[in-house]
Amino acid sequence: MCAIVGIYGNDNAARLASIALFAMQHRGQEATGISSSNNGKIHTIKNRGLVSEVFDDDALRVLKGNMAIGHNRYSTAGGDSILDAQPVFAKYKLGEMSIVHNGNLINKDEVREELTNNGAIFQTGMDTENLIHLIAKSSKDRLRDRIKEALNKTIGAYCFIVQSRSKQFVIRDRYGIRPLSLGKIKSGGYIIASETCAFDLVDAEFIRDVRPGEMLVFAEGHDEPESIQLFEPEFRPCAFEYVYFARPDSEIDGKNVYKTRENMGRTLAKNDLNRDFKVDMVVPVPDSGVPAALGYAEESKIPFKYGIIRNHYVGRTFIEPTQEMRNLKVRMKLSPMNSLIKGKSLLVIDDSIVRGTTSKRIVKMLKDAGAKEVHFRVASPEIKFPCYYGIDTPNQEELISHKMTKDEICEYIQADSLEYLSIEDLKNSIGADRNYALESFDGDYFVTK
Repeated sequence: MCAIVGIYGNDNAARLASIALFAMQHRGQEATGISSSNNGKIHTIKNRGLVSEVFDDDALRVLKGNMAIGHNRYSTAGGDSILDAQPVFAKYKLGEMSIVHNGNLINKDEVREELTNNGAIFQTGMDTENLIHLIAKSSKDRLRDRIKEALNKTIGAYCFIVQSRSKQFVIRDRYGIRPLSLGKIKSGGYIIASETCAFDLVDAEFIRDVRPGEMLVFAEGHDEPESIQLFEPEFRPCAFEYVYFARPDSEIDGKNVYKTRENMGRTLAKNDLNRDFKVDMVVPVPDSGVPAALGYAEESKIPFKYGIIRNHYVGRTFIEPTQEMRNLKVRMKLSPMNSLIKGKSLLVIDDSIVRGTTSKRIVKMLKDAGAKEVHFRVASPEIKFPCYYGIDTPNQEELISHKMTKDEICEYIQADSLEYLSIEDLKNSIGADRNYALESFDGDYFVTK
């Protein structure tokens, strides 16, 4: 669930890329990087930390040129993230190239073993590096043809931006699992970004989403990107983007994230119409639970209150690579409004329950602060299956809904009641006009080898 960006045809490409990455910091906080291309040479700066920490004026002065690609890292495993930070740079027969990737390649191990057996030497643990080697080993004369050949051996969820010394190649997988959008920068040039929230800060107008299975080619002398349909599209966008990952002000494949989350809350309220309890207020788990809680409050006519305050200087807990770090950040991140909730019955709404530890801490925190009752509502279905398409749920044993029933989870987190959305509720909340990637909820691993 990384963030990627490409800027083409603007003399401030690297600076605009850094601004776009700042807007998409929520998609990855471990490391960040930018490659720019100038006078036939690619320059890359990447490091651990946030965008604002890595890309100061000194760094941006090095990254000259009218094209740049960038990446915010969200890892699916703990470790020394700088070794796996992107962009990935390489020199090869046709010159230099740099690649950024959002997603996860499900056949990475088989491809890597074959490449290693044929003499390839890997520098990182990233599946992204597979594409570098596949491109470099191709005998095709043009980079675009090498990319096409490499993608025929690449299976999974991916958005790639490949930058050469003079061109950019943008590719989205045939299912469109991970989001990717195209915009026109008012000061000149184009932007490609994982989310449209990046467009506002760089003063760009949304043009369209990159189509599933499409490759866009940006090249000198062309006013518009060339579009090549590489694969027959089988559109299955990731439902979890709407549940949690995307920023609420983004438009993901034509749907406003805020409105879909509000719809999820409304549906939870409708499902609670015949509830046999009375609550005093609707309390969101900030920040991703806020739109759903507002939808619930509006539908149920129960007052919405900020009973939990978030410290915004602490990052997102779900994307921390270890459970110890997640636990620590929950304590640092959330504080109860004691005077507001003492003696009151609360209806608390969160976007999801993954491992259950955060929900348990929240309920305990609220009851320790004097809450009379805590009724927990979840604006998504039960997460029972690991995702192999770029979300950090690699081990099914970590998923509490795999191990426990709803009633057992309710008892574990010490809530007075617990309800989720059904899968049908979720689809209807986002919009039942398309199929979605729902593998975390239904175990349908539709991307096959």
